[in-house]
Amino acid sequence: MAKISKKRKEALSKYDSTKVYSLTEASGIVKEVTTTNYDASVDIAVHLNVDPRKANQMVRGTVSLPHGTGKDVKVLVLCSPEKESEAKEAGADFYGLDEYVEKIKGGWTAIDVIICTPNVMAKVGALGRILGPRGLMPNPKTGTVTMDVGKAVTEVKAGKIDFKVDKYGIIHASVGKASFEAEKIKENAVELIHTLVKLKPSSAKGHYIKSISISSTMSPSVAVEPKSVSV
Repeated sequence: MAKISKKRKEALSKYDSTKVYSLTEASGIVKEVTTTNYDASVDIAVHLNVDPRKANQMVRGTVSLPHGTGKDVKVLVLCSPEKESEAKEAGADFYGLDEYVEKIKGGWTAIDVIICTPNVMAKVGALGRILGPRGLMPNPKTGTVTMDVGKAVTEVKAGKIDFKVDKYGIIHASVGKASFEAEKIKENAVELIHTLVKLKPSSAKGHYIKSISISSTMSPSVAVEPKSVSV
């Protein structure tokens, strides 16, 4: 059996790991059980009663978190020259086309989000094998393939995230940092959960949200009572 570290024992002693808490309580607990010496990310896992193998039960979308993620999101805009100034003014960290296409082919992926214009998708599509597994491939459904690159960059920098259910039916997303006030963590989580409810597939039967848990980097998870999130 793996040995439990002193820090983890201390974290587990601060709450009942067998209990299910309200989202308000869990948001406060996750701050208490975070023991990292850096500002850890706070993540949520929402288990949905869907079968991702069926196209009509795939849950995917975007949400703008009211308090952002607390992360400095590095954004690359792949576009033709006439859109570069718009990307720069909106706060994109990198912008251009051929130079960055070649860098990515060489293995460079030091960015969090890639936004591109529709007219360069042929070149971007060739990068699918590199970007796809890393979740960096631009997609019209998430607003990352658009002519309005300025708006897209601004939204991402302000806290817009995209999510997609995994093969187990779980949505994983970051909803802030451990330094956030508990209320801000809660409000970000509520915004995500409300968005998931709006995206409920008509073919999904029974209780849509099976379980919710919240945790920070390296911390134990805290179970959340789905009914505590009013929708």
